[in-house]
Amino acid sequence: MSVDGAQRLWKSRYGISAALGANNLTARSLQQYGEWVEQELDLLSGFVQEGQTVLEFGGDYGAHTLWLSRAVGDKGAAHVAEPRRIEFQQLCANLALNGLTNVHTHSVWLGRENGAVKPSSELAKDQDERFRGATIDSLGLEALHLLKVNLPGTLVPLLQGADERLRRFRPTVYFRLGTTEQAMAEVKALKDAGYRCWSHLPYLFNPDNYAGNADNLFPGCVHQNVIAAPIESRMEFDRLREI
Repeated sequence: MSVDGAQRLWKSRYGISAALGANNLTARSLQQYGEWVEQELDLLSGFVQEGQTVLEFGGDYGAHTLWLSRAVGDKGAAHVAEPRRIEFQQLCANLALNGLTNVHTHSVWLGRENGAVKPSSELAKDQDERFRGATIDSLGLEALHLLKVNLPGTLVPLLQGADERLRRFRPTVYFRLGTTEQAMAEVKALKDAGYRCWSHLPYLFNPDNYAGNADNLFPGCVHQNVIAAPIESRMEFDRLREI
């Protein structure tokens, strides 16, 4: 419990979660439903396996990191990059609450180069705020099976900083689309890198949610996502529309 009496620790489908307040969609969903966009994980569960290495950009309080940690198991590794200071601290707190030892956190903005980065106005609470930028290649990952990007509109520069890892490991890529112009560039970048792309539209509300809450706080709301797999992997998503 917090000093104002509001509950701040929530039992979720994959462990204990906390947030400084239920003032964004992720925190509200964790508080009310004990989960966050479960349909994203339904899709990923079809191919994420024990022993793999995954990388998530955008922590979302660890809502999906808890599942990724379980999915890859003790022999695997889940890396999560969260550039925002308070969100990063809350992410680390949630991982510690659940005793996860196979998760590695990075307080960086993933992009095309290392160094200071000025974020978009949607992400920066302070106009003068700067993030520490890093490329995926600079993280030195020894394997990469899945790249999950939760921050819309960030994929193209992120891929430009992951050229070596993308060529070497050929990970599956799952990301939230940005604006129309950004989406066109994102899909083109992946196709130019030898990937096939499918549209995925997960609803924010899951009628079969962990808390059994039938009240839909997000009527009609979906994420505009894409799942992309290298052509040589021969992966197919028959129930999704290829784009």
